[in-house]
Amino acid sequence: MDTIFALSSGSPPAGIAVIRVSGPKAAIALEGLAGAMPEPRRATARTLRDNQGSPLDEALVLWLPGPGTATGEDLVELHLHGGRAVVAAIEAALGAIGGLRKAGPGEFTRRAFANGRIDLAEAEGLADLLSAETELQRRSALAMAGGALSRWAEAWRETVLKLSAQVEAVLDFSDEDDVAALPAAFSAQVTEFASELSDFLARPRADKLHEGFRVVLAGPPNAGKSTLFNALLEDEAAIVTPTAGTTRDVLERSVAMGGVPFTFVDTAGLRASTEDAIETIGIERARQQSDLADLVLWLGEEGQGPEGAWEIDPKCDSVDHVQKSAPFLRISAATGEGIAELREELIERARGAMPAPGAVALNARQHDVVAEAHDALMGIESESDPLLIGERLRLVRLAFDRLLGRTSTEDMLDTLFGRFCIGK
Repeated sequence: MDTIFALSSGSPPAGIAVIRVSGPKAAIALEGLAGAMPEPRRATARTLRDNQGSPLDEALVLWLPGPGTATGEDLVELHLHGGRAVVAAIEAALGAIGGLRKAGPGEFTRRAFANGRIDLAEAEGLADLLSAETELQRRSALAMAGGALSRWAEAWRETVLKLSAQVEAVLDFSDEDDVAALPAAFSAQVTEFASELSDFLARPRADKLHEGFRVVLAGPPNAGKSTLFNALLEDEAAIVTPTAGTTRDVLERSVAMGGVPFTFVDTAGLRASTEDAIETIGIERARQQSDLADLVLWLGEEGQGPEGAWEIDPKCDSVDHVQKSAPFLRISAATGEGIAELREELIERARGAMPAPGAVALNARQHDVVAEAHDALMGIESESDPLLIGERLRLVRLAFDRLLGRTSTEDMLDTLFGRFCIGK
């Protein structure tokens, strides 16, 4: 196996740059650059030199012999001065050593997975942690990277093994009266287990943390949707004019409010008919967006919005505006009245729809795998043959193995670790 190296800190220039080296020739690389080997797991000051003996930098070096390292291999860390020329010189010196090459995206983490230092669920959590942009995303990803889902999966797998042992006892000793049939409590245990998985599947999904709580602004032309859209974003993202039908397409913007990710959607004004072909397309797209929304802010005639929409009374500062009788909120995007209250209400609503901070939240792949396990368990109720029951339990166990990456395809792993940056 090749020994890999890469810059693992931020792009230079920086105060400090960290280059990691992992693989069977990590010790050779360190000795070649630093001379005598330092004590294991102790930061030591060394002058790094190229193969001609010319000094490259004064650095702190760490020698971390495997397998008790992040990658499960021999590992070296070089803590350098963070200038571009310094980093380039050290990388050139490492590249000149036989058997060393630059790492690809996510290759350090992939080696950690291959060497059993982390499982697939933890790797997915780490990928999410690296891309986290809001506090909710960070806390959820940190829990997953720390093995929160893995501990659940291991407990589930242990439950399956205990159930399978009862079935195996029947199959192996079916000629003995005391084990000729499954225990009376077996069916109840299966039902309880299936119920636990069902509750888990009903939890808010991790996808919502990445996509954001989707809020669609809807209503007729000139209702104030684009003005409110800009006010919520605190940016002039949408064009605002007195001309009806200015917004002809869907305009999306993502933003974090109160540590919660949102996607706000401005849509074309809804009206019964128009001779403008482009506006007609925009109106159809607006209706589609309302169907996809987590919440619709309805700025049109009272009672005419989609079911569950919040009635927003816009332009409350306008003297000729006909007020709604019982709106959720009265606002004026022009003066700012009610906007802060609307933000607070949106944050409160979104938090209720998001996974709880630090709670286990399944991504799409994980949800599908747990759903497969749940379906296999539910099928046991219709089976009476111990052989068929044992086969369904085997499918459940295989699903949990896939959840943790014990059976994974290379294409899936390539996609996952391709999300990581080089040096991670």
